[in-house]
Amino acid sequence: MLVEYARDVLGIADAEHAETSPDAETLVVTPLSCSLVGQEHAVRILPGTRCAELYGREETVERYYCNYGLNPAYRPALEESGLHVSAEDEEGEVRIVELEGHPFFLASLFLPQMSSRPAEPHPLLVGFAEALATAAAAR
Repeated sequence: MLVEYARDVLGIADAEHAETSPDAETLVVTPLSCSLVGQEHAVRILPGTRCAELYGREETVERYYCNYGLNPAYRPALEESGLHVSAEDEEGEVRIVELEGHPFFLASLFLPQMSSRPAEPHPLLVGFAEALATAAAAR
């Protein structure tokens, strides 16, 4: 999502992901300083965001299965264009981004479905389902 946003909105035609194009000149997504595969970490949810509304709290713990994340050099440009960071880890690294004003354009570095249960669905999945229902009802 970050690569396509960089290409289509920021106009960075050669934006790439280090996993699929490790030798590319313009890497918007780069390897994390250390792998998060199989780890759980605290996530700080930023106030005033859609994420804060969905979670209803300032912090949560999430499970990760990734080795790549946003290249910090592109964070200012993304945020200036309306794609805001809505959650960070304890060191301030990006963990969730969301598009300002969109009913549900949100991406996380973790997999919310891994901690979702039928009796206790993950807040991001609930938010996605609600956005779909609202869009369907508006048609």
